[in-house]
Amino acid sequence: MSDTILSIAGLTKVYSGGTKALDNVDLDIREGEIFALLGPNGAGKTTLIGAVCGLVRPTSGTITAFGSDLSRNWRRARGRIGLVPQELSTDMFETVERAVAFSRGLFGKPADKARIEEVLRSLSLWDKRKSEIRELSGGMKRRLLIAKALAHEPDLLFLDEPTAGVDVELRKGMWEQVSALRERGVTIILTTHYIEEAELMADRVGIIRGGRILMVDDKDAMMQRLGTTEANIALATPLKQLPAAIAEFPVTLSDDGRILCYRGGDGTGSGSAQVAALTKALIAHGIDYTSLDVADSSLEDIFVDLVTRKEEPA
Repeated sequence: MSDTILSIAGLTKVYSGGTKALDNVDLDIREGEIFALLGPNGAGKTTLIGAVCGLVRPTSGTITAFGSDLSRNWRRARGRIGLVPQELSTDMFETVERAVAFSRGLFGKPADKARIEEVLRSLSLWDKRKSEIRELSGGMKRRLLIAKALAHEPDLLFLDEPTAGVDVELRKGMWEQVSALRERGVTIILTTHYIEEAELMADRVGIIRGGRILMVDDKDAMMQRLGTTEANIALATPLKQLPAAIAEFPVTLSDDGRILCYRGGDGTGSGSAQVAALTKALIAHGIDYTSLDVADSSLEDIFVDLVTRKEEPA
């Protein structure tokens, strides 16, 4: 899974009004991985996808897919890329089967009823193949978007907020479908507001803000490097100040002296070990406590910290 399937270098997009949607973006995507691109609204996620899929003309920079420069060999490379957009834009009176078959034909692929059936069955849409799109539920329309993107058998698939507005049960079903696609060798780039999706499925995570990539790393490595442990210790008797031995830990005391707050560690388990050492130190100094609440930071905590801090991460 080390081969690069998509390479983006110095990609910048400035719209006519002066808005810089992408600012010198560098990004490499590995073949066979699930890559999650996280960022707040307006961060540049959809513009980045649009640039790769030929929907947005970059101001500068290069995009290389499957070894070809998209500015020179766009049509050939684009035939190997699938896009599941946020919104369904198609004839609502078209049937499901014909809509998916039409999407396949758009990329010059010959008619293949067996392929269409395979895609529709994999997405639990086969029973609705003769139904008009307007008759489908919201969840079925979302699955239809995926079916249309898969019709021409892409090697690289973009999912732009694929589960936005979808209920929890259907969202889990779509996670399973995405995992199945990866098992079949499809490389997937996912943008999402639901960070648990990235935490559950992604191999690597990229965080974008203001059109700039703040960080790209393996998900587990990112959580180890930036993750922290937080603990709130309710003291049996309020303290006015901390003994020097306790103050050496990364702790703060609440204004009323009743809660000792710890924040430290690096996501590798060192935080939990330090909390254990802290509690032993409290007991050694005759400081009793009535409760201990410990939690490790999630990918969402890391994401929020990165996109809200003023300075860039090192």
